[in-house]
Amino acid sequence: MKKNWTVIVESLVVGILVFLLSVFNLLSPVDYMLRDRMYQMPRGINSDIKVIGIDEKTLDEYGPIQTWSRERYAELVNKLNENSDGKPLLIGFDIMFSGNVDDGDDSFAKACEESGNVVVVNQLIYDDRLVENEAGEKVNKINDVSEPYKELADVTDIGFSNVSADSDGVVRRIKPVEQDYNMFSTVMYRKYCEITGTEKREIPTDKSGRSIINYSGKPGDFECVSMADMLDGKIDTRAFADSIVFVGAYAQGMQDNFKVPNGGSHQMYGVEVHANIFQSYLQNRFAVNGNPIVFGIIIAIIAMVLHFVFRKAKIWQSVILLCISIAVEVFVCVSLNNKGVSFNIVYLPLIAFLSFIYALGIHYLVEKARKQKVLNAFRKYVAPQIVEEISKKGDFSIKLGGENRDIAVLFVDIRGFTTMSEALEPETVVEILNEYLSLTTKSIFDNSGTLDKFVGDATMAVFNSPFELPDYEFKAVCAAMDIVKGGEELEKVLFEKYGRSVGFGVGVNCGPAVIGNVGCEFRMDFTAIGDTVNTAARLEANAKKGQVLISDEVYRRLKDRIKVKEVGELALKGKSKGFMVYEVVSVDR
Repeated sequence: MKKNWTVIVESLVVGILVFLLSVFNLLSPVDYMLRDRMYQMPRGINSDIKVIGIDEKTLDEYGPIQTWSRERYAELVNKLNENSDGKPLLIGFDIMFSGNVDDGDDSFAKACEESGNVVVVNQLIYDDRLVENEAGEKVNKINDVSEPYKELADVTDIGFSNVSADSDGVVRRIKPVEQDYNMFSTVMYRKYCEITGTEKREIPTDKSGRSIINYSGKPGDFECVSMADMLDGKIDTRAFADSIVFVGAYAQGMQDNFKVPNGGSHQMYGVEVHANIFQSYLQNRFAVNGNPIVFGIIIAIIAMVLHFVFRKAKIWQSVILLCISIAVEVFVCVSLNNKGVSFNIVYLPLIAFLSFIYALGIHYLVEKARKQKVLNAFRKYVAPQIVEEISKKGDFSIKLGGENRDIAVLFVDIRGFTTMSEALEPETVVEILNEYLSLTTKSIFDNSGTLDKFVGDATMAVFNSPFELPDYEFKAVCAAMDIVKGGEELEKVLFEKYGRSVGFGVGVNCGPAVIGNVGCEFRMDFTAIGDTVNTAARLEANAKKGQVLISDEVYRRLKDRIKVKEVGELALKGKSKGFMVYEVVSVDR
């Protein structure tokens, strides 16, 4: 129950964090980057929208644009309209024509008047100081407007060419109307609707009057021809029939290029930005930011549920859920953006991923603690070197059940212990018993055995269980000899101290047995059972003080490495026939 409350509190913290991040867009640079990737994927440009670029070739041929007579622009308009099979629907100049220059001014104004479909730009000049607008935002106030010269302004439609960038310098939004002024591409769209008789659409805007551009093309995607080629007659003007033509800067030196969401390391010329905006008008593909509080609450709830599930589910289930949740959120957000409502996209995937990593870390720590607990338990029964090997490999588990395995079993008992315990104080008896049990345990562990259990003054050990142990029969006999030899030394010490002496009787057998956890889920005992175990116990029962008895099977496997003395056949309890038994004299280590 306490664990569940911990997870619930964690989930609430995750939900609050997601809500705050989303509502205040606290990671806006990262969110902008992800929105650019997801929302600004190329969708294909409209082939009726064409660009005539004042490019490097044009500047090389005619010189700097500031030195031109406006006669050149008049010539361009006339060329575009000379085709009797059709002329452009609309011509837009993203070039400032402020002030009078020469007689070419009148020629250009006349060409535009005769064409009747030309839109030019003015430029808004902002104050450097920020003032608060009606929406409570800090903005730059318009101080002045740089207008086209009067003769041109009288015969054309005009829109401002300014585009503003977000805090990271990327142009993502427009203000179709700035106070009483309309944007260039907005005027182009309205003029297009007027010419074609199409019903005008009002694009969605937020409380600040801004709308998000959904770019259709990347830098360079719109068909662009050089203005020099147009004027030199190298381009068939029939290609521009019924088209919307944008004329503008297409050279780096003209400093009319901008960072855009889908540009990567490339910038987009202003004339292309306006071409993209115009296509968004045609396709009604603008968007505005949705209600951040409502969206924040929704993704906060989702993040809380995900965190709770991650903490409870298996890792593979969490991985699948994480991938599905991110994919669904991206799909929903992209679909909503295409329908005109934009939401931040980074926070739910980010926090969901962090929640998953956190849950994974908790799972790891819990599992590590569980394994450490098991290892600590093993240390009480298994030789330290075996525990160390298990710890490195990590390939162990504890479960109810067993397996058949060939093992060696050692039983050792203290001879004379019952008589001694009746004559001495209980504290002394326990002290002596602990000395002997310490000796047996050390001897077993030194030979890589597993301490199975203590039964009163007797000890049972197994070799080759629960883990594979090479040469386990020999190590079992070596442990038995170490116990007997150590018992002789300990016997002298205890006789001097307590005036009592006892010794060990040891029995060793090998063969097949069933090993595993015997018991129930809440109380298990890892042990070995079978005739091999019973026989080892019978051998120990027949062993005299200081004697190690082994079975015929042990002798058969180790006869080249041990010296024995034949005891003969013994009638062991539970055996219908006699059983050949040997006493170990020495081992060849």
